[in-house]
Amino acid sequence: MNTPQFQKLNRPSLRDQVYITLKQGIITLELAPGQKLNDMELASQFGVSRTPVREALKRLEDEGLVESFPGAITRIALLHEETAAHAFVVAAALHALAARLCASQLTVEDYAELEAANQELTVALEQQDAEKAIAADDRFHQVFLNRAANPELNAALHGIMPKIRRLEYAKFSQVSREHSPADHLKIITACREHNEADAAHWMEHNWLSLGQWLAPRQNDSSTISRSSEPAEER
Repeated sequence: MNTPQFQKLNRPSLRDQVYITLKQGIITLELAPGQKLNDMELASQFGVSRTPVREALKRLEDEGLVESFPGAITRIALLHEETAAHAFVVAAALHALAARLCASQLTVEDYAELEAANQELTVALEQQDAEKAIAADDRFHQVFLNRAANPELNAALHGIMPKIRRLEYAKFSQVSREHSPADHLKIITACREHNEADAAHWMEHNWLSLGQWLAPRQNDSSTISRSSEPAEER
């Protein structure tokens, strides 16, 4: 089993630290879909008791990133395109709402941040650097979430975006090198014109079209894995 060597943690908030570290490993696929997890082994690696590990795993299970089965089997959730396709629809609507709420309120500093993030995204896509590209894309969209200042938006996206980002890492090579930066420029233009409707439209289009590349919703489309039960040990 491919188990990364995690650093030992210090108090306080051990549960949160374990949760954040595991979640990042799941999203970036450092912890592979379907990989089994053992709370005792994880506790030893983190240098903590089993309690914060179990609490972190339960939280990750509630978010759909970890699965548990009878027989004390716990594993990283498999990647399902159908699940991600549904997540893209919701994420698109929420990000579009953020754009609509603040399109006329962006500052000079906000525009500078948007343009810098989009340039970073363009370079990262050209270099086929998944980690930098996803970080730059997050930086771009975070401007709207920050300016919208709506905690409910952030709370809703918190449970959705990890499912999307996992699929992005898994299928990064299929993402268009020009599409997302081009959409971002249209979003910026609409905001400069104080056109909330166009800003929301292009924001939604940006997310829905990304979803079509990564998780096409077709009747005969197959998921990365259709299994709902853990494979037997060989």
